[in-house]
Amino acid sequence: VKHEALNLAKAKVEQWNELYGFNFANIRVKNQRTRWGSCSRRGNLNFSHKLAMLRSEEIDYVVVHELCHLAEFNHGPRFWKLVEQTIPNYMQIRKGMRFAIF
Repeated sequence: VKHEALNLAKAKVEQWNELYGFNFANIRVKNQRTRWGSCSRRGNLNFSHKLAMLRSEEIDYVVVHELCHLAEFNHGPRFWKLVEQTIPNYMQIRKGMRFAIF
């Protein structure tokens, strides 16, 4: 499962980052229990090993969300505008994910 999630995360980061063009350091899959993903100030993108269990649109949202933290390391209005550029229905997706799996 972890290997599958890592391959999926790498492919999705590559796909979505063609539009954003952000610089990042590493992509990792971890046994995160409370988050779908995270982004460090060093540019490391981390994803839950359960990423592969999500629906396609949810995976896209998680990946885009973490990519956008490379430009805006917060959840302010500019951050959400970046997310909205590629995931216009991000609010609906987020609501559906609140209690999924975890």
